[in-house]
Amino acid sequence: MFLDLFCNGLKLENIEDIKMKMHTAKSLACQIVFAPMIFQAVNAMLKTNFLKSIDEHSHTGGLDRVEIENKLQLSSYAVSVLCEAAESIGLLYKEGGKFFCSKLAQVFLYDKMTQINLDFVQDVCYKGSFYLTESLINQKPEGLKVFGKTKTIYEMLDKLDENVSKSWFAFDHFYSDNTFNQAAEIILKTSPKTIFDVGANTGRFERVLFSKNFSGKVVLVDLPSQIKMAKQNLKNLEFSSRVEFYEMDVLDPCSKFLQGADAIFMSQFLDCFSKEQIVFILAKAKEAMAKTSRLFILEPLIDGQRFEAAKLSLSIISLYFTAIANGKSKMYESADLIECINLAGLKIIAEHNELGVYDYTMFECGL
Repeated sequence: MFLDLFCNGLKLENIEDIKMKMHTAKSLACQIVFAPMIFQAVNAMLKTNFLKSIDEHSHTGGLDRVEIENKLQLSSYAVSVLCEAAESIGLLYKEGGKFFCSKLAQVFLYDKMTQINLDFVQDVCYKGSFYLTESLINQKPEGLKVFGKTKTIYEMLDKLDENVSKSWFAFDHFYSDNTFNQAAEIILKTSPKTIFDVGANTGRFERVLFSKNFSGKVVLVDLPSQIKMAKQNLKNLEFSSRVEFYEMDVLDPCSKFLQGADAIFMSQFLDCFSKEQIVFILAKAKEAMAKTSRLFILEPLIDGQRFEAAKLSLSIISLYFTAIANGKSKMYESADLIECINLAGLKIIAEHNELGVYDYTMFECGL
């Protein structure tokens, strides 16, 4: 009765069609409501080798519940709830009493991106996301308390538990690493002698840069904790003598960039700040630039993605920044960064799109 009144109120003609749409909407709502339990179920299936064991027998007749119990040394209860959950979400299908892995299960088992995303959400995001509402209201990362007492996660990256640290860096590196080859080639076309890598993290870009016969010098700019890790990772390498380190909190009003950069590179860095902070950082970088200097901003932009799943992922990752990383930043759309660049008094000289496998954009800026 209520649905009929609702449809009549909207003056819709096809009541049955609207009922079906409402049924679909309720089904989707149900999936969202139970998504946390579904996620943990999948995580358990991977950690116990539940899916792997079944997939190993998918080409030899599959496994029944008793065989799964024996192989994994799990109780009949544990196997029954996992089988029912896996079948209901499309990870398993059953033929003749035997279970087989679907293509979806194989993605979780063998796709590196999916594995890295899952570990990041489980180890870095899951517990802290419980405090998302408080983070939104209080405008600070209330979920960060699950790891320690600092203002942002970046201040404690070298102090995180091993699993958390491993998952954080794996996620951070996986996407940017796929862009570094093209990004380095674009930067080197400007013939820089000195490059500042701002937000350099562990120094992975430098390995790519120097592999392209770059003969100049690189200065890594970051917080002390990240500089410490970068020094460790880059010591005793063939190009180590041409790498320098500069500890700097870019948000400190008293801090300044060094002078003398032909190119300033910011990879997956500005998404760690609010728009106001981005303008502040870029204006500070501008003061250190000469007329011929170039500033390169490399970011995965929400509206720069070709696939809906990628757009969804970036939008949801913004909530990690809200609840855990710093409470202020997010993944941005192109208009947001362009506005910040203009407000900082910089000009966009070129826009390089679809870099790497995951559709990064790099803005090339000058005075």
